[in-house]
This record gives sequence, C-alpha cells and structure tokens, in this order.
Amino acid sequence: MKTDAPDLREGVSSAEAQRRTLVVLVAAQVLSGAGLAAGVTVGSLLAQDMLKSTSLAGLPSALGTAGSVLAAIAVGRISQTHGRRLGLATGYLAGAIGSAGVIAGAALGNAALLFVALFVYGAGMSTNLLARYAGADLAEPTHRARAVSTVLVATTLGGVVGPNLAAPTGELAESLGVPYLAGPFLLAGTAYALAALILAVWLRPDPLLLARTLEARRPAVASTEPRPRIGGRRTGVVVGSMVMVLTQLVMVAVMTMTPVHLHDHGRGAAASGVVIAIHLGAMYLPSPVTGRLVDRYGPLGIAAVSGLVLLAAGIVAASAPAGSVAPLATALALLGFGWNLGLVSGTAIVTDAVPLAGRAKTQGLVDVFIAIAGATGGMVSGLVVAGIGYPALALGGGLLALLIVPIAVAAGRSDCRPR
Repeated sequence: MKTDAPDLREGVSSAEAQRRTLVVLVAAQVLSGAGLAAGVTVGSLLAQDMLKSTSLAGLPSALGTAGSVLAAIAVGRISQTHGRRLGLATGYLAGAIGSAGVIAGAALGNAALLFVALFVYGAGMSTNLLARYAGADLAEPTHRARAVSTVLVATTLGGVVGPNLAAPTGELAESLGVPYLAGPFLLAGTAYALAALILAVWLRPDPLLLARTLEARRPAVASTEPRPRIGGRRTGVVVGSMVMVLTQLVMVAVMTMTPVHLHDHGRGAAASGVVIAIHLGAMYLPSPVTGRLVDRYGPLGIAAVSGLVLLAAGIVAASAPAGSVAPLATALALLGFGWNLGLVSGTAIVTDAVPLAGRAKTQGLVDVFIAIAGATGGMVSGLVVAGIGYPALALGGGLLALLIVPIAVAAGRSDCRPR
C-alpha cells in the first residue's frame, strides 16, 4: 500500500499533533457546516419550485445523499492511500463545484443540470461526516468519542448561521440575476472551497499517516490497539453501521420535508431557516456531552437512547398543529439530538472494531451505507408526504428508529457471553 510520509517534526509529540489536528478540523468544519446547512434549507424548496411537484421535493436530498455515496467511497480510498488531508480536501472541493453547478442550473432553468450538480454537491455532505473519523486517528482509545464529538460540534456554528442567511443570500442572488432560492448555494460554494483550502494547507502532519507511523514504531507486544468493546470486529462494524443507518434514514426523511410542510401551510423561507437552524444546532451542539457519555458508559446504552429520542421527535412532529413553528422546532431539535446520539455512539463502535491498517477504507464503506440510507429517506419522504401526509412520515420515522433499541440490547447480551 502506497502512503505519503507524514511530515512530523522532531520533538513534536502525538498529543501535540492531535491538538493541532483538532484545531484545523474545527476551523474547516465551521465552514463546511454552513455549506451543508445552505443546501438543506432550500434544496427541497428549489426542486418544488422548478418541478411544480411536492412528490419530487425530496429529490434534491436524495440526489445529494446519492452523490455522497460515491464521495464516501472516493474520500475513503484517497484517505486510505494518501491520508486524511488529501481525501477531505478533495471531498470539499467537489462540494464547492457542485454548489456552483446548482446556481448555474437554477439560473438557466435547466433541471437536468441542477440534478447533476446536486449529485456532485453531495460530496460536501459526506466529507462533513467523514471528517469526524480524522479526529479519532491520534486519540487515545478511551477518548475517541470525545475527539469525534469535538469535530462534530464545530459544525454547529456554520450549521446555525447558514440557514439564517437564506433570506440575505437569496436577495443577493436576485441582484445578480439568479433565482432567489439558489442564493444559499453561493454561501455553500464559498464555504466548501475555504474548508478545502484550510485542510490542504494546514492539516499537517496528516493524522492517519502519523498514527500508522507511530503504530509501526511500537513493539508488537506494546500495541495500543485494544480488543473491540462490542463483540468481534465484524460484529462491531455491523452493529455500529445499523445504528448510524437507522438514525440517518429517519433524520433525513423528516428534516427534508419539514420546510416543505411549513411552506405548504403559509410559512416562508425565514421560518424554515429558524427551524432548520435549531435542528442543525441540536445535531452537533450536544456532541461534547454525548462523547463523554459514550466514553464513560459505553456506546450501546447511548445508541438505545438515540432510538427513544427519535421516537419522541416523531410523536411531537406528528401531533404539531399544521404550520406551527414552535412545536416543529421542538420536534426537529429532538430529531437532531437523537441523530447526534446515534452518530457518536455508532462511530465509536465502528472505530473500536476496525484495526488502524484498514480503518479509513472501512469507515468510508460504512458511510456509504449511511449515505444510501439518507438518499432513501430523502426520496421516500416526498412520496410519503404526497400520499398520506407529513404527520404519518414523522410518526413512521419515529417507530422505525425504535428498532435501534433491540439491536443495542442484543449486541450487549452477545458481548456479555463468555468467549
């Protein structure tokens, strides 16, 4: 396997390299959070406006997450061979190119170009998630969840600011002769490009390559790679993947159609921006607490809690009066928090289960399934709302998320069996 040698300076400890890695990742994630949030806020509304159909309003989310499938594979393989720096920077650059394509497609009224661009834009979405693994490469095994959570929480600032710039960027777009709803993609393209630049220039030494170098220097008997906490290696990957797949499927489905639901009941882009900002804040802001809980109490219990929180989100959203902002904001906050619990706990399970030598490639493949789940949720959500309504989508999603509880319980019982 070909790798690029890490440029670790003499006398720089792995702890110092880890601190530098987290600082650079945090800076990039703040920007990428704004890029991610922009598309989430208006993507479904843009498709609805261009296609004149609610049933296809979930198509942008589906295309974006489908594009993130390919990107997850590519970024994972590039990271495996050349390190996190090149892999993540490439993913964010593709997201910036996709954003520019969305603007061009909207300006020209070309639906085909719009949809191709949304597919490419999905690279930024998957890279935003894959960055969390980079935070754990140099972390001690007992602090991995906290390192992951540090990277995730950095997305909060951009994720909260981005949706609230929907109206100003829309006005800017109109002044440039671009449709109003394409405006937030101006922000997305700029943010993703800057995130790529930060990683390409400052993510040195590369955390994954350095971790491999340090591991190779240790005597075999002193290897720090622990036995997986959840069953065997394959069991850990399967369980962690299932937790993250279910949380992603439910979160994307409900999140995608909430702006459409508000729009259909007379609410404008500003109301959708507030609700999505609260949702994205809840997705990332609790991460430090979640990371500490996972490190202290183990990931399976926290994964089970995620299923219960997502069920609560579905119940609140389903029972909210039509077009009411406050109840839906509460539901979307619960939805984001439940997703956070599932993502951090699932990431910890998978990272524990995979040896360092093949970690990036496996993590990329796991995120492929997460992306497929998101694409499925985005596509099906529009059809469900068009057929039986938003409350049914929200409640059905909550019930589906409840499957995480028996999965976590079964994995816990298996782990307690003598080997």
